[in-house]
Amino acid sequence: MKDLTDIPALIQDLGSRAKAAAHMLAFAPAQQKKDALLAAADAVWAQRKDIIAANAQDLKYGRDKGLSDAMMDRLLLDEPRVKAIVDGLTAVAEQDDPVGAVMDEWDRPNGLHIQRIRTPLGVIGVIYESRPNVTADAGALCLKAGNAVILRGGSESFHSSTAIHACLVAGLRAAGLPEDAIQLVPTRDRAAVSELLTMTDYVDVIVPRGGKGLVGLVQREARVPVFAHLEGIVHIYVDKDADPVKSLNVILNAKTRRTGICGAAECLLIHKDVVDTIGQGVIRALIDAGVEMRVDQALLAIEGTVEASESDWGCEYLDSILAAKVVDDADAAIVHINRFSSNHTDCILTEDDATAARFFERIDSAILMRNASTQFADGGEFGMGAEIGIATGKMHARGPVGAQQLTSFKYIVVGDGATRS
Repeated sequence: MKDLTDIPALIQDLGSRAKAAAHMLAFAPAQQKKDALLAAADAVWAQRKDIIAANAQDLKYGRDKGLSDAMMDRLLLDEPRVKAIVDGLTAVAEQDDPVGAVMDEWDRPNGLHIQRIRTPLGVIGVIYESRPNVTADAGALCLKAGNAVILRGGSESFHSSTAIHACLVAGLRAAGLPEDAIQLVPTRDRAAVSELLTMTDYVDVIVPRGGKGLVGLVQREARVPVFAHLEGIVHIYVDKDADPVKSLNVILNAKTRRTGICGAAECLLIHKDVVDTIGQGVIRALIDAGVEMRVDQALLAIEGTVEASESDWGCEYLDSILAAKVVDDADAAIVHINRFSSNHTDCILTEDDATAARFFERIDSAILMRNASTQFADGGEFGMGAEIGIATGKMHARGPVGAQQLTSFKYIVVGDGATRS
């Protein structure tokens, strides 16, 4: 039985075993990794009642902790959501294996043939909050890319994550892969996070997935590289050439489908020329759908709205709240977004190609959309099977981080007795 009170020793042990597993995964056959993920998917479905029972413990913990309705929704697992986990594992399993793929190759006049090929990163530490499905997504994607992973889920999802992790380990065992390839930190003690962030001898990259507080902590304390999944301060700009029906449907979906995910819209910008023709109807529909509308002076005449404060611009609510503002034109919207965006996802609703091109050119978020719900900001919807997060930085990975983004590369150089003069 491990001593869960000696946190440094506990995390060092996890790191040492992950490093050993990573060496074996680096050359594990693609079929073996696929078999492990398919077996894990079968185990999740077979154990769904136990997983949902474990989740009930987490839901009680979350209620006692006073989590918001949106955060409770992120935490909830029911049978359809467990089925989504199974589907995600299966989708990742069926993808092409990125390891060993030739990214580029060329011949040189000096007689060398050079290839750049994909290789695993090594050991990845994933620190996340609330959503227990991340346990499966992160474990699957890291394994697919030949990486070992140390998972540290949120305290509120402890039991659910433990139950899902057991299924991933069962998949590894069935396929004959090292069980240490996917490890879960077995304690809620926050000291484990700080310890994990400093393990430069064992961990090659840290991926934080959660709110601004978590990501800020990781960025301040980490001594290993970080793929930052920052907050989703998501804007939608309604242009003067927007289609009214598309605008209504897209905005309602972007805000109300699931308010607690990072792709949920948080700020609506409306061109002054369409306030009466589109804006009022959209805001009225949002209010009718239970969304609290915090608006600027130009929109306060709409019944049911409340006045926005300065802090509402650049706020990630993760709740049924939306800020809204009237802007003079697309350039004014671009200025507002560049000031307040977290560079996660931003959207324009317009039928004008030139305006859309200008929007795409002048905003540097990881994901830019046109006439589509921002709830599509998701690796699964991008065809990646799942995602480990949405990277908002610019180094190495950006946007949805799937298996391919969890690889690095090396050069293979072949000659025929070549010497350099």
